[in-house]
Amino acid sequence: MNSLILTIRMQEERPNREMRYSNGDITIVWKPWLCIHSTRCWKELPAVFHPLQRPWITPMSANTEEIIQQVSQCPSGALSIEKSK
Repeated sequence: MNSLILTIRMQEERPNREMRYSNGDITIVWKPWLCIHSTRCWKELPAVFHPLQRPWITPMSANTEEIIQQVSQCPSGALSIEKSK
């Protein structure tokens, strides 16, 4: 099953619901309704982004700076970062 179908199913189950994934230093916020499926996240940082797995984001699998850099490349703004206090 491809990632687009999985995302559409998730959107049907949880419309307009933000998903959050933390490594303790930062939280990756994913807004599935904004995602345009550019594939940049999982092609450029596959250690963290796994579209065919659940959870599909595992922020403990890379260092914080790598994650911040990759999330900043999201063309739709579906991915964003919140820094922990």
